[in-house]
Amino acid sequence: MTAFRFRRAAVAVAAVAVLPLALTACGGDDSAKSAADKGAAAPAEENTPAMDDAAPGGDGPFGPACASVPKDGAGSFDGMAQDPVATAASNNPALSTLVAAVKKAGLVDTLNNAQNITVFAPTNDAFAKIPKADLDKVLADKETLTDILTYHVVGQKLTPQQLGNGSFETLQKSTLSTKGSGEDYTVNDNSRVVCGNVPTANATVYIVDTVLMPKS
Repeated sequence: MTAFRFRRAAVAVAAVAVLPLALTACGGDDSAKSAADKGAAAPAEENTPAMDDAAPGGDGPFGPACASVPKDGAGSFDGMAQDPVATAASNNPALSTLVAAVKKAGLVDTLNNAQNITVFAPTNDAFAKIPKADLDKVLADKETLTDILTYHVVGQKLTPQQLGNGSFETLQKSTLSTKGSGEDYTVNDNSRVVCGNVPTANATVYIVDTVLMPKS
């Protein structure tokens, strides 16, 4: 059964790796030039699209754990927005256990090369909830580890609004459910989003406080 789940996970991982890259062009400079040519005042600097507006839904990161994210550097929100998701996560100290797990499963390149995905990223504290003996066993079993990690990835970018009452197929090929509103969301009823809507170069990240486990 474990090998069967692994084959499903491998197929799903391969599929996401070939998802096309979608780029959106911005024409804000032309509007500013047009206003200047007509003698009107140029748009104020604060109206220029900021990092927060670049996030899906335009709402920017939210949640209590966002306060611990560095204000600048590679681990900041601006820094993470420049890197693909596995690299971005490696710059966040609170995700070091997840990053180690992704490396053990051999999924770094797969996640970094995927396009337009959502990653529910468990914190170190989330992994610490798992008894050490059980966690060590999972980390040593590549098939099971891959099964669990791919369950945390959805093959589309999800906005906070979509998390309000949703059910989404994961790369592991089973579904997870989300619900909530405002800045309060849960996944599978028992994992809370503690810092959500974080943009990276190829994914939207929702940092969660409990590891998600696929159904057997």
